[in-house]
Amino acid sequence: MDFACSDEQQALRELAREILETEVTPDRLREIETSEERIDRKLWSTLAEANLLGVALPEAYGGSGYGFFELCVLLEEIGRAVAPVPAWAALACAAAPIARFGSEALQRRWLPPLLSGETLLSAALAESDNPDPLAPATKARADGPHWRLDGAKFCVPAGHVAERVLVPAALPDARVGLFLVDPSGAGVRLERQFVTDRSLQAWLTLDGVRVAGDDVVGSFDVGRDALQWTVERAIAGLCAMQVGVADKALRITAGYAAQRHQFGRPIGSFQAVHTRAADAYCDLESMRLVALQAAYLLSRSPVSASPDAVAREELATDAVQVAKVLAGEAGHAVAYAAMHLHGGIGVDVDYPVHRYYLWARQIELTLGSSASTLAAIGERLAQPD
Repeated sequence: MDFACSDEQQALRELAREILETEVTPDRLREIETSEERIDRKLWSTLAEANLLGVALPEAYGGSGYGFFELCVLLEEIGRAVAPVPAWAALACAAAPIARFGSEALQRRWLPPLLSGETLLSAALAESDNPDPLAPATKARADGPHWRLDGAKFCVPAGHVAERVLVPAALPDARVGLFLVDPSGAGVRLERQFVTDRSLQAWLTLDGVRVAGDDVVGSFDVGRDALQWTVERAIAGLCAMQVGVADKALRITAGYAAQRHQFGRPIGSFQAVHTRAADAYCDLESMRLVALQAAYLLSRSPVSASPDAVAREELATDAVQVAKVLAGEAGHAVAYAAMHLHGGIGVDVDYPVHRYYLWARQIELTLGSSASTLAAIGERLAQPD
């Protein structure tokens, strides 16, 4: 399988990298890390002006009309720059399911202002004490033409600045719905959460929150499929970001090992150092391969219900789970190796590599347990054909 980028994909990568390398400087990162929102609004506007926010969204609403693979190219570059913008939350977790399952009215209402950088969206896919995002404990009940939501969601990325948050909730008949909730609406209590990578997330408590019927994304009959579709792309997007984080961390480390001298020679010339770096490189490339495979298969995900289409969906699902495991474990290993090979300077907050360790750790925590994912893959493989 050839994962080489097309000319269009390479142009996208180069544009994103040029903007991010210019805008995301150490001084700017320090400024954002102590700001009220912890989000670089200026960079977000610059990405919007370059139409990078619309890379995977329909041309009818101002997007470029590319697919999920191209979005992962952008997210990898976001990770590479440790850029403090909510691209993953807004584009992979919220805008993608709206574009795929939302009504024309919802798409017209939310996609253009998102692509222009005026509006931020997010999704609340995690619940405390509930490791399965496909089985939400949050409940939804009918209230005339509206719906009432009760429950709690935590670690909502950019939830403190999002104008709407996509909230999965279970219906009384065991179906699942995707609801667009106003975080400032009646019945919503929002608490800020400070997380490992120094960004801000949100804990949302929903107490009879009223949601209009027009703010339901997709039909309830396909709600569970829509939720799985969304969660898989959220995971794959995180994996792409982790590749970017690990790649840049290792490149910084290689440069340091070539310049740092001890006993009259570069430390990179010592066997223990270049062996450790080589192991990290193998981890990085393994993670990159499975992340590319997951993104590729999801970008070609069929919409029909034919046996071949179902088989391809299952293949994509398996690929996402494998990518999740590698992004968590290999991403952690690469970031830890980068810190180790830097020695004491690695923990110096005036030196850039510490941010890559924090980001890698945050992504690992967001992805969740590798052990449970491996157990699920094993159970699936053990099932008879």
